[in-house]
Amino acid sequence: QVQLVESGGDLVQPGGSLRLSCAASGTIFSIFSIYTMAWYRQAPGKQRELVAAITSSGSTNYADSVKGRFTISRDNAKKTVYLQMNSLKPEDTAVYYCNKVAYQLAWGQGTQVTVSS
Repeated sequence: QVQLVESGGDLVQPGGSLRLSCAASGTIFSIFSIYTMAWYRQAPGKQRELVAAITSSGSTNYADSVKGRFTISRDNAKKTVYLQMNSLKPEDTAVYYCNKVAYQLAWGQGTQVTVSS
């Protein structure tokens, strides 16, 4: 059974930091390292959007809204993708999900990030 399990979300004050984790499991991820993985987020009343992506070679890409503040990374041995989020803003409030970029799998439950004073 394929699973993507996100964790690390929390309530944080503006300017704070969080580190999200996404653990992948299942047969399709037997060669986790070949997949381009990404973090997405969905705020209330808005469509899900891509936040950051990382290729098999480690190249990264970010939405303009998070450039310079967020860093995506991966640990292929642990089949885990991370999102380090710094200088958080209220507009970063959303449920954060991870998934493959191509041929996306069923979405996990996500992890809630709330930025508020």
